[in-house]
Amino acid sequence: MRIVVQKVSQASVSVVPESEEDEPFKPQSIGRGYMLLVGVADADGPEQVAWLARKIAHLRVFEDESGRMNRSLLDVGGEVLSISQFTLFADVRRGNRPGFTGAGRPDHAERVWHDFNAELTSYGIVVREGRFGAHMQVSLVNDGPVTISYDTDVLMK
Repeated sequence: MRIVVQKVSQASVSVVPESEEDEPFKPQSIGRGYMLLVGVADADGPEQVAWLARKIAHLRVFEDESGRMNRSLLDVGGEVLSISQFTLFADVRRGNRPGFTGAGRPDHAERVWHDFNAELTSYGIVVREGRFGAHMQVSLVNDGPVTISYDTDVLMK
């Protein structure tokens, strides 16, 4: 799995309908917390989900009373906006058009993404989601700015 964490003071997502038959989507928004871009590969499963949820829930990038980044999402009661993002697996080594063969099959990726969001929720974190596979518009105010990336292929070895 690959996840980009952005510490935000606020973030929101809406879905761009592709046709009139599209199921309505109520825009989702959060205040202080993390906006996550989440990419899933076919090899990802429960081990990656549990590891990443624990790491992100306990990531200490919120300021303490001394102004040091020493508090976690759990410490500050922050929220999460989780956006599925297969383009995190873009292969740009050749040519100018990225390839996405490293991204997980949609049925697998959607299941793992939902499992990851549920695991974050198990920590008591409020998690709002975009819509898997949809054309979305995401707005955020990056606080800091703080942006951190995780790649289980690299970090869990």
